[in-house]
Amino acid sequence: MKILLLLYFALFFGLAILLPTYRVWKATGVSPYKLGSTESAHDYIGFLFRLTVLATAFVVMVHTFLPAVYEYLFPIAYLAHPTLAMIGAALLAIVFVWVLVAQVHMQKSWRIGIDEDVKTELVQTGLFKFSRNPIFLGMRIMLFGFFLVLPSAASLAILVAGDLLIQIQVRLEEEFLARTHSQTYLNYKKRVRRWL
Repeated sequence: MKILLLLYFALFFGLAILLPTYRVWKATGVSPYKLGSTESAHDYIGFLFRLTVLATAFVVMVHTFLPAVYEYLFPIAYLAHPTLAMIGAALLAIVFVWVLVAQVHMQKSWRIGIDEDVKTELVQTGLFKFSRNPIFLGMRIMLFGFFLVLPSAASLAILVAGDLLIQIQVRLEEEFLARTHSQTYLNYKKRVRRWL
């Protein structure tokens, strides 16, 4: 399970972040990475989310290669049950496919952060017919699955912090989309729920 979890996050990062970023850049000549280093709320949330990703990688690496050190991350023994771990692993697998499919549906509109410079198409098809934020929904479920697989104070903190940051980012993006796409987005918002 240790190596599988490490491989999972390496594949997730590669296929759900790096590959679509490269694909959009190659197709449009525009970098889809839009998180900066200013003092804006958007960039600050991006900075904190990057820290959450690094914390997740740290927990996985410590669990995989330094099991004695992992004890200092305060594992929650009563939640370390094979059934819960299997549920968590199943959620991780489902979310992996869900996010990749949502990435394909986004096509050239894929961005990491808010793109103030290039107006992208408002995607309303595929998984976006059921959720306005299928990728963020997948990430929320992924954090929960990760917690079930490796229940600890550290993974619980990552779950809570990551979910809070996603909630804030989604609201920033919704405000941006309402400004950019006006009534089209407002109509879409009436038809489709934020999550499911």
